[in-house]
Amino acid sequence: MDDSINSGDSSSASPFTGLRLAAPSEYAGGLPSVKHSFRHIQREMGLLRGFSVLLKMNQMTGFDCPGCAWPDPDDKRSVLAEYCENGVKAVSEEATLKRIGPEFFAKYSVKELAQGTDFWIGKQGRITHPMVLREGATCYEEISWEEAFGLIGTQLRSLHSPDEAIFYTSGRTSNEAAFLYQLFVRAFGTNNLPDCSNMCHESSGVGLSQTVGIGKGSVTMEDIHQAEVVLVVGQNPGTNHPRMLTSLQKCKQNGGKIITINPLPEAGLIRFKHPQHLPDILGSGTQITDIFLQVKINGDVALAKALILLLLEAEDQQPGKVLDKSFIETYTAGFAAFEAEIRKYKLPELSEVCGVMEADIRSAADLLIRHDKIVICWAMGLTQHKNGVDNIREMVNILLLKGAIGRPGAGTCPVRGHSNVQGDRTMGIWEKPGKDFLDRLEKRFDFQPPRNHGLNTVEAIEAMHCGKAKVFIAMGGNFLSATPDTAYTAAALQRCELTVHISTKLNRSHLTPGKTALILPCLGRTETDIQASGQQFVSVENSMGIVHQSMGDLLPASSSLLSEPAIIAGMAKAVLGENNPINWETHVGDYDRIRDMIEACIPGFEDYNQKVRRPGGFYLPNGARERKFNTPDGKAHFSVTAIPEIKLKSDEYLMMTIRSHDQYNTTIYGLDDRYRGIYNERRVVLMNAEDMAEGEMHSGEIVDLVSEYEGEKRVARSFIIVPYDISRRCVATYFPEANILVPLNLKADHSFTPASKSVVIKIGKSKNSIIGK
Repeated sequence: MDDSINSGDSSSASPFTGLRLAAPSEYAGGLPSVKHSFRHIQREMGLLRGFSVLLKMNQMTGFDCPGCAWPDPDDKRSVLAEYCENGVKAVSEEATLKRIGPEFFAKYSVKELAQGTDFWIGKQGRITHPMVLREGATCYEEISWEEAFGLIGTQLRSLHSPDEAIFYTSGRTSNEAAFLYQLFVRAFGTNNLPDCSNMCHESSGVGLSQTVGIGKGSVTMEDIHQAEVVLVVGQNPGTNHPRMLTSLQKCKQNGGKIITINPLPEAGLIRFKHPQHLPDILGSGTQITDIFLQVKINGDVALAKALILLLLEAEDQQPGKVLDKSFIETYTAGFAAFEAEIRKYKLPELSEVCGVMEADIRSAADLLIRHDKIVICWAMGLTQHKNGVDNIREMVNILLLKGAIGRPGAGTCPVRGHSNVQGDRTMGIWEKPGKDFLDRLEKRFDFQPPRNHGLNTVEAIEAMHCGKAKVFIAMGGNFLSATPDTAYTAAALQRCELTVHISTKLNRSHLTPGKTALILPCLGRTETDIQASGQQFVSVENSMGIVHQSMGDLLPASSSLLSEPAIIAGMAKAVLGENNPINWETHVGDYDRIRDMIEACIPGFEDYNQKVRRPGGFYLPNGARERKFNTPDGKAHFSVTAIPEIKLKSDEYLMMTIRSHDQYNTTIYGLDDRYRGIYNERRVVLMNAEDMAEGEMHSGEIVDLVSEYEGEKRVARSFIIVPYDISRRCVATYFPEANILVPLNLKADHSFTPASKSVVIKIGKSKNSIIGK
């Protein structure tokens, strides 16, 4: 293979698509959202088929949206539209009528396919047959399921150690598939089970586990509705989980106030027009943000400390009226050391570090001083930094001061990405499983699961790159486009003896194959899953710990597709032979049997098959929600954190990667970022206008982005400068295009999450080209 073609850096291989700029939108939702939803439905599957699919989406007897993990209402749901614009895009992608079979793969070599953009690759359609790229071949060709499983079995059994294999999982995998997958992998003999959590919310899980004893959020949707103050930090719900805006709108209608902390102003956090409410569509909608704190990239710890300092000073002036001293004394530990550390700071210096004016910080602090029902919501803007865990711990500090955990209208709210990423972890998809879980597996299945910790995503890439790992199997996802250091990761995959991707559609990871590569096509969420006992449903867990069922009703895209559980069973039988912990055919033939196994091994799933059939599902236990903190001493912990020091030279900028509005994770739905006013182009870099003038740069100028870290230089070529409202010395770029700039070894302390939101770069001119001002 030509590494230059398959490095994942397609920017220099494809022409610009025609950048057009407009004023950023001042609201999210409304008629434009409806119009663009219809456009995607029509383009991918036609209006009639599209509307019939959407009537089932997120309904209690329908299928769960394959997009984000935002929860559905517990009670009444809208019959017409219990989904958002990006949910429509996600379903349109999966239920598309486009197909790619053996003829398509015979027509294009892997090298030719790799020259396409991620957008073009993803738009080719659903994969219809299992495909193999044999060693030395240039094109994928059809393979039978039996031969594919046999190939996997032969390769895995030939390894010197099970730890030479990597088993990756994306967040779309169902509970049933995830549990079977980890069971197969541990019966094989390894804990090498990295997943997409490693790259996004691992910092949340670590930070929350250290402080409140559970790596999940503590709130329900009703808590957000009842909150007096909601802090939305490092997050863009208008694009990434638009249904969250309806919850924020309800909070505002109930009298709540919203503080937004973000490096960029985002349309969805300015104003929201509910697409189903005529008064919103015809009128001005709801103002979402009351106070906008435009923080510098990675200035969140300094800003949080500034707010905390003002809370402590207000308590000094009004003893017993600002902080919840009873909660602090009864339920927490570490307050004295925490308080002493905070009082070392002065507001002016914290304001300078975070980039927010003192007056604005005081306005936000005043809301926190006067209210106790506080929810803090966050996403990757907090987690993807070297100090990502400290970011989370500092947010928890604010809540602990106010006793704002374990009471109605208050708590932690990490907003997860993919629809079952939280459920995958609950099912045991983790490289560091707990002893109790492994003990239950051993007792239930009568085999000895491995006890040594496995490899997380960053470690797995390193192991493949140096030859310590020789087989890579991915249960869903687009591994290459999701991970940092694109060229390094591509080389790591290509050094494997075998790569296997279980997928619905073509993606760039398929085009960076190992010496031998398999693509195994599976059913999607929208499709009917018929097994020996009849039609099956699966279950998922959303961001707020609700487990509920999902059942599709479309005919499968191809008669050659298998369900994820069936594919796992096929691999397990081929690999384990007689050394099987279960009868795979029996359990895949009836998913109730899989749920029986889950019930026996995972607390909170008692009477699983009965409870999951209830309309809306059921809540899992959550200690923090009940002020039962599962820490070694049973207390919630205050944390002493350090303000990160990022010193920029005169020609350096701090870069964060972001999504466009026509994107979900690594899936590119289109080339427009409508809310930010950026159309028909993705290779852009958003810059402060004053920085542009100081650096003698111009709107529309083509530049190269360069990161240097620990002596290694990485270059992303040919990006277009776009002036934007962002803090000085900060820039923003889309991923996966800019992932090549993120060093693999630049990762969060304790969580190993890639620091994709704080990469120091330089901007070099490319032939002084101007494509338009």
